[in-house]
Amino acid sequence: MEIALEYPDVELSHVYVDNAAMQLIRDPKQFDTIVTNNIFGDILPDEASMITGSIGMLPSASLGESGPGLYEPIHGSAPDIAAQYGSGEEKAAKRIEDAVLDTLNRGFRTGDIYSTGTKLVGCKEMGEEVLKSVDSQVPSPV
Repeated sequence: MEIALEYPDVELSHVYVDNAAMQLIRDPKQFDTIVTNNIFGDILPDEASMITGSIGMLPSASLGESGPGLYEPIHGSAPDIAAQYGSGEEKAAKRIEDAVLDTLNRGFRTGDIYSTGTKLVGCKEMGEEVLKSVDSQVPSPV
């Protein structure tokens, strides 16, 4: 709660986990970020993944005050990059995130998240579309 005071523009709400699980299904748009302990933080994202249609669309992080974070990527466990930490490249990360969102907003989808009305592409084409979006961006401040 002390950290919440540093972000006055962010609304802080305390919710019991069983109610949070129900609210994720009933009205998911009310949530932007959920902060919880590890056990519930492992369960709620799996439930929320059904909103996007794939668990592969929801990254998560387990963070603590005393040490490095444990990041769970959106593509699997990635043991080849285990124990690596954030690079401090916030601007580059923001450009990539914006490019992915732009690509999704333009309707491109890989098979795991495809739905009627979107354009089914393979991983290579999806990557090329994301790169086009990165290349077309004007870098924005973080």
